[in-house]
Amino acid sequence: MDQTRIENLILVTRDQNGIATITINRPKSLNSLTRPMIVRLARQINALGKDDSVRVIILTGSGRAFCSGVDLTAAEEVFKGDVKDVEADPVAQMEQCKKPIIGAINGFAVTAGFEIALACDILIASKGAKFMDTHSRFGIFPSWGLSQKLSRVIGANRAREASLTAMPISGEQAERWGLVNHAVEEGKVLKKAREVAEAIIKNNQDMVLKYKAVINDGLKLDLAHALSLEKERAHAYYNGMTKDQFQKMQEFIAGRSSKTPSSKL
Repeated sequence: MDQTRIENLILVTRDQNGIATITINRPKSLNSLTRPMIVRLARQINALGKDDSVRVIILTGSGRAFCSGVDLTAAEEVFKGDVKDVEADPVAQMEQCKKPIIGAINGFAVTAGFEIALACDILIASKGAKFMDTHSRFGIFPSWGLSQKLSRVIGANRAREASLTAMPISGEQAERWGLVNHAVEEGKVLKKAREVAEAIIKNNQDMVLKYKAVINDGLKLDLAHALSLEKERAHAYYNGMTKDQFQKMQEFIAGRSSKTPSSKL
């Protein structure tokens, strides 16, 4: 598969506000992934994470699907590849990415596509989107985190049912279960994703990156150790600030407070 063809299958656009959009663009195959697509997706996430002009990444799919998983006609090439090759692993790159990643789920998110969705920091889905784990149906062993992450998001019993029956979870159900942040009408997924991205961009970029990191790193720990981690990073942050930075912070807060109506609560 030539380079231009691969680039067209994983499209990357940037706007002047700092929002980068990655589109999985193989709609006739419901955006199923070949090995070259997987590698390009991983490398693009890595590159955008290091690009100082990019502040938020939106990940979506073209047509009726977000991503229907691995192209099973290329299954051996994908599954027998080096699963420990972090540079070619899009989920690993998403987990390492410092920038917020918003998943815009416009249709089917199946198996590997479901795992990619779970690697996003924020999820927006159409009400009619379908999240499906078909590992047990096709005899595929999960390796991008679905067996561990889903239960931590929606609960063990719901996750077991979803994975062992391969039943679809609609966008509306996903919102009720806390799997997605917002379920919106068809055709409005990208618009809502951009609204969330623009709200993030309005905030302090350095703190956005640090806040994402402490949330995600803390999720790997029990609560006591996660609270200690927050304390440690807070002390490091404030100890690294100069008097001038404290002054600017106080002036900024004072300026915002003067424009905010007093609470009536």
